[in-house]
Amino acid sequence: MAASRDSKTCHIAQSHWQALKRCTAPCDQQQVVARGLSIALCWLGLCLLAGTGAWAHPGVGIVMDSRGNVYYTDLAQVWKIAPSGAKSVAVPGVHTHELYLDAKDNLYGEHLWYEGDATKKWGHRVWRLSADGTLVDVIPARSGFLWDYGDFSFVRDAGGNRYWVDQSQPAAIKIKKTSLDGKVTELCKGCVFTHVGWMTAHRDGTLYVIDGSEVRSIAPDGKTGRVGSNLAEVRGSQPEGASWHLLMGMTTDREGNLYVAAYGARKIKRVAPDGAVTVVARSTWPWAPSGVLIASDGDLWILESTLTNNVRVRRVKRDGTSRDY
Repeated sequence: MAASRDSKTCHIAQSHWQALKRCTAPCDQQQVVARGLSIALCWLGLCLLAGTGAWAHPGVGIVMDSRGNVYYTDLAQVWKIAPSGAKSVAVPGVHTHELYLDAKDNLYGEHLWYEGDATKKWGHRVWRLSADGTLVDVIPARSGFLWDYGDFSFVRDAGGNRYWVDQSQPAAIKIKKTSLDGKVTELCKGCVFTHVGWMTAHRDGTLYVIDGSEVRSIAPDGKTGRVGSNLAEVRGSQPEGASWHLLMGMTTDREGNLYVAAYGARKIKRVAPDGAVTVVARSTWPWAPSGVLIASDGDLWILESTLTNNVRVRRVKRDGTSRDY
């Protein structure tokens, strides 16, 4: 969609200007820079990038198969990083925020699109890239969003159970689990969610859900709780919509530690089973982390993006050295 310098452009620029005027001495200097850059881009007619779309909603999908290949999304295609470090496009022309690998190394993603302001309709399809390189659609193109149907999810535990958000009643959002036999169970009955974001499932079936600026856990026995403390921070990583994206992609390791991409803080935070929070990696301006995976050797693979939607992957080894891809 082409951007234009219309009333919407002016509105977004003005909203950034008002936020900039409210920014006093304690404000992060980089947040001031981000707001100023956003104003400039808006007046250049690039508000579609500056205020909405991919800038305000980066992907979280980054996974590793059993052979050590890493796959990640940049919202325009899915990339593959081979164990040798060589990069190639694995799936071209797909706008997917999430990725999922099954036990057979089959990679799943979606393609989401907006038809335009004339119809104001969205559409999507779900694809699978098999380990042998065969690419097929497992759900053909259809209208609406994936969550409208409840028949597929990228969030799964080791047993293959899938977890999804039922938004059929916006005033009463529900978290549901679909077992392999097709049985659907509502989790955390009676829980009130403010703004459900990304989710991840530990191998034991514990589900972690981003709810606004905090992470909530739902254990297999139904016990719920809040994970860690002060996970969300604001450091001006995104000039627009940051309140919804302070916390992004998550993953767990074999010991039950939870890793959270604290996007607003430009940090990867590890939450131990006892609740202790440790910063294990930091992204340097203008990069901010939106996704993370922990490899079997303990290395961190971090999906990062910038204000202008550049995307890269950074590998942080256990000795602290890193490499960008």
